[in-house]
Amino acid sequence: MDDCAKISSAVSAILDVEDPIDGEYTLEVSSPGIDRPLTRLKDFDTWNGHEAKMETADLIDGRKRFKGPLRGTEGDEVLIEITAEGTIGLKFDWLVDAKLVLTDELIAEMLKARKDAGFNESDFDDIETEG
Repeated sequence: MDDCAKISSAVSAILDVEDPIDGEYTLEVSSPGIDRPLTRLKDFDTWNGHEAKMETADLIDGRKRFKGPLRGTEGDEVLIEITAEGTIGLKFDWLVDAKLVLTDELIAEMLKARKDAGFNESDFDDIETEG
């Protein structure tokens, strides 16, 4: 959160000076979070094995909401494992909402990825602010 605030302040200052946008605007800087939305077909392959919640625009076999481990994609379908039904495919275009479910496994993987990436705040320049 602190990093988002720093970036917002720095970018806002530049935008105020350069004034590239006509009219009023609101700058918002945020992170998608761990339980991030799945917005591209390739996201379902990237997060294969992790639990997700999905919602379709129309009823599919009497329901709109699906929850279970992702099983990748096949063509234009997203595969999800439903306990009572096995793995089913939902057309990507049918989805109106899809996001990862926050689980201990997801948190552990994200922490490991951050550590493996070698993220070290001292590797980055400080953001200078006037004040």
